[in-house]
Amino acid sequence: MLNLDPKHYVGFLLHDVSRLMRSWFDARARELGLTRAQWRVLVHLAPRQGLNQRELAEILELDNVTLSRHIDRLERDGWLERRPDPEDRRAWLLYLSDASRPVLDEMETLATETHAAALAGISEKERQQLVKILTRIKGNIAPADDAVDRAADGDEADPVPPRAAMAG
Repeated sequence: MLNLDPKHYVGFLLHDVSRLMRSWFDARARELGLTRAQWRVLVHLAPRQGLNQRELAEILELDNVTLSRHIDRLERDGWLERRPDPEDRRAWLLYLSDASRPVLDEMETLATETHAAALAGISEKERQQLVKILTRIKGNIAPADDAVDRAADGDEADPVPPRAAMAG
C-alpha cells in the first residue's frame, strides 16, 4: 500500500506551490501580452544580449525547437530582434527591442508582487532559511541530473549514481 501523503511529501508540495505561483502570475500577466515562457526568454536574454539561439537554449534548458517557436513569436510581436552573426552566416544573434523594456519592467513588478503574496506571513529569517534549504535540495539533485545528461551523451566516465545514494 502506498504510504505517501501528498500533503506532507516535499516533492508534491514543491510541485503544488510552483504550479500555484505560475497560475497566479499567468492570470495577472495575460493583459501585458506576454506569456510566462516568453517573459522567461526575455528576462534571460536581457543581461546577455547578443547571444545566439543555441547559447540561450542552454541557459534556459530548452531544446532548440521549443526556443525557436518562442523566438519566432517574440520577433513577430516586436519584443526581440534577430541580427546576423558576423562570425557565422548560419546563426542569428538575439537582442531585445526597445518596445520590450517597459513591458519587462511591468512583468518584473508583477513577479515581485507574486513573490510577496506567496511569502506573506513568512519572516525574513524564514525566507532566508527556505532559500537555503531549496538551494541545498537543488544541489543534491542537480549532480544526479547532470550525470544522467552525461550518460545520455555517451560519457561513461561519470556514471549515473544509484537511486539509493540519491534517496538519502
